[in-house]
Amino acid sequence: MSVPLPEGRWHIAPSDSTQYQPLIQTTGLSSLLAQVLLNRGITTPAAAQVFINPESTTLPSPREEFPDLDKAVELILEAIEEGDAIAICGDYDADGMTSTALLIRALRHFGAIVDYAIPSRMKDGYGINERMVTELAEMGVGLIITVDNGIAAHQPITLAVELGLSVILTDHHNIPPQGPPPADAILNPKLIPDTSPYHSLAGVGVAYVLAVTVGQKLGQLSGLTHSLLDLFTLGTIADLAPLVGVNRRWLKRGLKNLSQSDIAGVKALMQLAGVNDSKKPVKPDAIGFRLGPRINAIGRLSDPPVVIELLTTDDEGIALEKAMVCEQTNQKRQDLCKQIEEEALQQIEAGKVNWQEDRVLVIYQSSWHHGVIGIVASRLKDRYGAPVFICTDEEGEENIRGSARGIPEFNVADALNYADEVLIKHGGHKAAGGFSLAKENLDDFRLKLSEFAHQCVAPEHLKPLIAIDAQADFSQLNFNLYDQIESLQPWGIENDPPIFWTPDVRILEQQPTKGNHLKVKLGQTIGEDVLAIGAIAWRWGEYFPLPNKVDIAYKLIENQWNGESKLELELVGIRPATNSDTDVQDVKEIETTSETPNNNLDQQNNSNSIPSSPPQPKPKKAQFYHNNRVYTCSLQNSLNELRIRNDQNKVLAVTRGQRRGLLGESRDTAQEVDVTQPKFYTLIKAALSALGIN
Repeated sequence: MSVPLPEGRWHIAPSDSTQYQPLIQTTGLSSLLAQVLLNRGITTPAAAQVFINPESTTLPSPREEFPDLDKAVELILEAIEEGDAIAICGDYDADGMTSTALLIRALRHFGAIVDYAIPSRMKDGYGINERMVTELAEMGVGLIITVDNGIAAHQPITLAVELGLSVILTDHHNIPPQGPPPADAILNPKLIPDTSPYHSLAGVGVAYVLAVTVGQKLGQLSGLTHSLLDLFTLGTIADLAPLVGVNRRWLKRGLKNLSQSDIAGVKALMQLAGVNDSKKPVKPDAIGFRLGPRINAIGRLSDPPVVIELLTTDDEGIALEKAMVCEQTNQKRQDLCKQIEEEALQQIEAGKVNWQEDRVLVIYQSSWHHGVIGIVASRLKDRYGAPVFICTDEEGEENIRGSARGIPEFNVADALNYADEVLIKHGGHKAAGGFSLAKENLDDFRLKLSEFAHQCVAPEHLKPLIAIDAQADFSQLNFNLYDQIESLQPWGIENDPPIFWTPDVRILEQQPTKGNHLKVKLGQTIGEDVLAIGAIAWRWGEYFPLPNKVDIAYKLIENQWNGESKLELELVGIRPATNSDTDVQDVKEIETTSETPNNNLDQQNNSNSIPSSPPQPKPKKAQFYHNNRVYTCSLQNSLNELRIRNDQNKVLAVTRGQRRGLLGESRDTAQEVDVTQPKFYTLIKAALSALGIN
């Protein structure tokens, strides 16, 4: 019996040499990398130069972007001058803990009296609470600064103000419907225009802006800048913040500096994690897969003060001791994740979860540790390509706590809002969220999620999405290409690393390895030669043996071992071999959908239609992936109009031959836009390609 291959939706970006040739001439990049830039929405030589060197442009002052920044600085300077105690109220994830450590280091450097308070994941849940506020007031604290939380904490912040405490609220989460709490100063990038380069900041980024601005005001940044940038770099990448705007600009510098960090705890953590090559910049993956998990493990399973002490001490002995605790806790976290994932897979494979019919995977077991279920939710989402809601008992066994992860077509925050009536509390954003509910409401919760999923998720969406940048031959996979990819770091969220694909590849050798991985040797016939290269397929051991001939999608990676360096492929997708002449057509046929149009620009007003009129041909429809987002498009032949809808239900409607189009959720509220602008032009080109129109 043949072994099934891992499933996936292949979205191959359309290639246009006329578009990327100017980028090649300006940047000297290969055609593959020039195509990658186009796929990221970088369409002009000027934009490419900024992408390559973010510091080539002038950054607006954060004081101009954050209206309350000057007020926040004044409150801190006042507290320092009067000797008032300052308390940092952080959170138990990597973003919250690095934010807390960053402000402690900065404020102590400035001469402030400063302490911190972080809630317990197990006992308190997320964010500042009334107990913390009351205790801080009793301790004589005069100023509270929240980091990575607080924007939805109306009652605790109101209590703090009533008790006479000043409050600076720094956060990056969405503003609640009732608006922000009554803090004295609020710094949140969600309150500034999304066109601002500061809009993508994580919590640690907001803390960094505040600390640097105070230091500039005092003239006391000397000896501090390096360590603040190190903590910004750790927290931003570990929190999966978008690597665009100032994040990309500052991280490009921060990753170079991190390998030579002067923070004792960072050095100890890198030593234990095997990230200790001081001659090379640290890569985002080293933080995402090695350093970040060791920090996050403490917040999930242990006490956050371990990380705060790790990142604020100057004693190398204490730093190593705390790093060892992180190491041991992370091992426990890995063991728990493996156990929970295995138990979840048993439920799913036994048919106990009807996720394909429900179009959402909701799974529950009472004994799972809720500190790590979010990690398992991510793995299940990657495996099945479905939205995942994983649940377990809270303490007391009366309520259920859960974690959710979404796919491009499914907005987690909107789904939780849809199920609000059966939930105790919930929060999150498009891709992830958390929630709690009474145990007796679990079945109703499943039903509400399934109802929501049927509105936005089609059966063909229930496969992992593989967004492919360009087709490559093995002859193009060399260190010159790899070095160009590395020169464009940091890659990450909203700036995914390049994924290439090669058709008709032969499996020359294959071997399962420890940890359920698969090592293979691949060969491509070019002329009379067979070019071979090694590859690793993480967590693909169960798909052994792979068929002899396949199409592959992959990242180009470097494997260093015993002082030698060689290039390998990291496989992210595989399918039965097809010939290259039919690949794009095959993908288009898979992507073509028949959706019921909703009440927006996709919907025609048929109130004046004449019954005797001849039937109009059905519009051509397709789905495609562009600039890290999924779109659907249709060509209305009767109107000669192209319509492109994004995952937020905004539609761009364009009539052939017209330079102006409509953009919005309905024709009544749509705005006129110039569709010759690069961002619209490339989107339209991608849509036409998906529809098979040149």
